[in-house]
Amino acid sequence: MCGRYTITITMEELMLRYFISQTNAPFHKPKYNVAPGQMIMAIINDGEQNRLGELKWGLVPSWSESPKVGPKMLNARAETAWEKPAFRELIRRKRCIIPADGFYDWRQDPDGKQPMRIVRQDRKVFSMAGLYDTWVSQEGIKLSTCTILTTSPNELMEPIHDRMPVILHEEDEHLWLNRRIQSRAELDQLLIPFPSELMDAYPVAKTVGSVSYDDPSCIEPLSS
Repeated sequence: MCGRYTITITMEELMLRYFISQTNAPFHKPKYNVAPGQMIMAIINDGEQNRLGELKWGLVPSWSESPKVGPKMLNARAETAWEKPAFRELIRRKRCIIPADGFYDWRQDPDGKQPMRIVRQDRKVFSMAGLYDTWVSQEGIKLSTCTILTTSPNELMEPIHDRMPVILHEEDEHLWLNRRIQSRAELDQLLIPFPSELMDAYPVAKTVGSVSYDDPSCIEPLSS
């Protein structure tokens, strides 16, 4: 699964990385412990260009009776998203990217759960595949939300967790964001585990389990 992640670069770096010329997104500061229910940075394509903005993490489908379902839809399994009512239309036409430079998961050790930070070996920003939707209340208030797709673990992740976020190769990002592409055959090729040889994982302090901790100490390797 993916329940916490980091995005520690600046707004300017984000815009440069994803070819964003301008944005109405509010001020972004480095985040060392992004948690469910928060407003998070996401990229969509409007048919002409990439757009950067905020979505609330925890999908609320447009047809939901209440936004209370959001916490139950933080992640969507890539293998079944095509059949699930909450995701099957979104995976065809409402796909997004959630940028990150690391994510956390908890490894079960003999003495308890150990939080691990998983990153690219080159420490570059990567793109997690997501789906988004907009829910409108009876009063007309709009709520734009998202979920992160997960897949089976690669060799690096297997000892840590049985799921991992779908991480797109940089050359595939434009395909994922292209709303004209709706073929399952084409899109399923992107929804596979990211190569383990391009990733790294290291233990961090257990304080990362609390959302009140959001500072550079969250990503520091745990002293042996």
